[in-house]
This record gives sequence, structure tokens and C-alpha cells, in this order.
Amino acid sequence: MWDMASVTRKRKDNDERPTAAEKQLLAALERLLKRGESFTEISVQQIIEEAGVSRATFYAYFRDKSHLLIQLTDALRSTLLEKARKWDPSAGEDGAARYARFFIEVITIHRDNHAVLSALRELSSYDASVRDFYTADLEKFDEAVLKTIVDEQASGSTPSDLDAAAASRVIVWGGEQAIARHISVDDGSGDEAFARELGKIWWYGAYRRPAEQPVNESENHRNAEKENRNERRE
Repeated sequence: MWDMASVTRKRKDNDERPTAAEKQLLAALERLLKRGESFTEISVQQIIEEAGVSRATFYAYFRDKSHLLIQLTDALRSTLLEKARKWDPSAGEDGAARYARFFIEVITIHRDNHAVLSALRELSSYDASVRDFYTADLEKFDEAVLKTIVDEQASGSTPSDLDAAAASRVIVWGGEQAIARHISVDDGSGDEAFARELGKIWWYGAYRRPAEQPVNESENHRNAEKENRNERRE
């Protein structure tokens, strides 16, 4: 199991820009995936032939093809996480609509990079190290959402009877699976409807979920409504 902290090769002089060879290898893997090749079936030999570099060059930068895939998804995952962290539920009561717009952006990014993200999910299903790396971003997103829910509860905007930890886990991890499933079965025509429904689930299911009424209060409310109906009939 390789050290996830060193998953990206350190460059000299703190230059974080990828070299020409790295770019060629990253682009080569992306092309192969977008052609429909299964990541499991892609060999290092295929990658270096597609990139037009030597095997020695490949191993000078990447430990193996899994390392290459993680490097390929690094910027993408950072972009998605940054977008999620910037979302502010306290920006207004039009949260469901704002969430719908946010999810449209997320779905678009996922569609544009579906082959690469699918490969990462495929790899994470049987490689524990990559699975930890893959889920780390969702854990960070979960933590960020949990904080916003707790903050909204403190301000009185979100009901105190909502279990913040459970709610954030459901909407973050469940939402990620729902998006992946939607993209795999929908041609894009249903993206807006899906984003709208997911936005409402997040907003009205967690952030603005009505507080639960005690049983006796609910019963009193029903009795009062019944009396009002009877009075109107008379």
C-alpha cells in the first residue's frame, strides 16, 4: 500500500506545474478512457504508446497506472470540493433554487469527465488505498455540510430536532451515489429535473425541514381543524 501523502511526485524547485511528459501521459490515459476502454484492462504499455514516451519516463513520474489516474482526477476533485465549500445556505431563502443551479454545475462537470470519474470509482472498489483517497473528498464535503447545518441550527433557521450528523451523511453520500446513477441512465434530458429535485431534498429535507410537532399538539391541531369544518357546515 503506497503512502497517499506522497501520491503526487514532488517536483524540483517547488514547481507544481506538470512537465510536458506528465501532460502527455495524463492526456493519453484520458483519451483511452474516453474511447470506452476499461481502466482495469488498460496496460502501462498502452498508455506509453498512446503518449509516445518511454516506459522509463512513465515510471520517473508515476508509481503505476493507479497513481496516474489519481493525478488525472486531482484538479477535478479539487474543483468540485471548492464549489461545494463555497455554497452558503444562509445567503437567502431561495436555497432550493440555488442548490438546483449548483447541482446542474456539478452534473455538467461529472458528465464532461464521466469516463475518468467512473474509472476512479471502478478502481476504488478493489483498491483500498485508492478507496481511502476517493472517499477523503466526500468526508471533507460531509464535514463542511455538517458545519453549515450546525450553524443554521444555531441561528434558528434549521430545526434543532434535526440530527445534523445523520442528515449531512444522508444528503452528501446519498447525493453522490444518486448523481452517479443518474448520469449512467439519463441522456442529459433529465438533468434539470434531477437537479431541481435533489436541490429540494437538500433544502427542505435538511436545512428548512419543518420542526416536528409533539404528538399531543398534532392531535390538537387536527381536532381544531375538524371543529372548524363542522362549524362551517352549520
